[in-house]
Amino acid sequence: MFARAILFALAFPLLAADSNSLPVPPPAAPSPHEFAIMAWGDTPSDPQQLRWMKEAGFNITGFCRPAALPAVAAAGLACFVDDPRANGYRWRTLPPDSEIRASLTSLAREIGTSPAALGVFLRDEPFTPQLPGLAKVAAMVREVMPGKLTYINIFPWTLSRRVLGSDYESHARAVLDTVGQPFLSNDNYSLVDGAMLDYFYTNLDIVRRVSLAVGKPFWNCILAVAHNNYMLPAEETLRLQVFATLAYGGRGIEYFRYFTRGIGDYRGGAIDPFGERTPTWDVIRRLNREIAALAPTLLRLHSLGVYHYPEVPDQGAGLSGARYVASVRTGIEVAGEGYSQTKEMLHRILGRQTPAPSLIGEFEDGSGRPYVMLVNKSLDHPFSSRFN
Repeated sequence: MFARAILFALAFPLLAADSNSLPVPPPAAPSPHEFAIMAWGDTPSDPQQLRWMKEAGFNITGFCRPAALPAVAAAGLACFVDDPRANGYRWRTLPPDSEIRASLTSLAREIGTSPAALGVFLRDEPFTPQLPGLAKVAAMVREVMPGKLTYINIFPWTLSRRVLGSDYESHARAVLDTVGQPFLSNDNYSLVDGAMLDYFYTNLDIVRRVSLAVGKPFWNCILAVAHNNYMLPAEETLRLQVFATLAYGGRGIEYFRYFTRGIGDYRGGAIDPFGERTPTWDVIRRLNREIAALAPTLLRLHSLGVYHYPEVPDQGAGLSGARYVASVRTGIEVAGEGYSQTKEMLHRILGRQTPAPSLIGEFEDGSGRPYVMLVNKSLDHPFSSRFN
């Protein structure tokens, strides 16, 4: 299997594959308040595009103008409202409170009754000195629009402390503690030259640690469109990012970007620059259906730890710290142990990769029942596995 995950209650499979089973209806997307499946970027008002987003399993379309809310609601979706009355400020030198409150009150009158208005977009990738201003506006949003969420996405951890304005972990905690963001959203695009860099896992380790310490969930914005020297999206790259996030206990997947922006460097997104679906759209639809099928169980679980085998990235942990998994045996899945020619042929085709790089997430439910999620970190090789 390529970059897949298997979720088990130890000694009892939660999901069992049955090659003879008939297709089942696709599961409904979870509530965006419980598990976010979001298309990162501007939301269109075109009914056909919104129907496709719904069909692809999204529950959040991205960032919308107030005028798009009726169309988003008609599609059964939600969005974060992007409007200068909420985010058009110089965050280090805000206008008087009375002016901000009046602007937010005006926006609340316009969007407050729409079922599609999940919340408001405040800022993408703020610097630490901007957080006090964001905190003030976020508090006013909560005052003027009770129940609406605020959206801020933070930089990847590779940004230097000098540029960010503080160390990364303190910055992430401040977004939750100081600003009062109800979830921690981050991005880290590390798919380069045919491989996933360890930076991706280090970022997940940090945001998971902060999320658990503060008691708020985290969402991960994953790479879903090629640009610069990042890899083209494919089944393997998208699966690895999604299931690694789930193994770390994430409660939201954001796809950057669903729409391929312009004609040029951005390429391979789910919707091409001419508004047509691409093969990436089919991959994302399958993945979102799998997320929706797993979400009811994942939402009952508490993340205990995340472990890498055999190589451990910076700030990560090896299997020696695991509570329920003592060892992992991985190798290429072959049919017919006694047929050496068949085995040798498959080894030539698939390549030898033993032990295969693995990621293990351990969980417990409310009754203390253990669960394990195993993810294949390889983008090139499938493997079978056993663990004790």
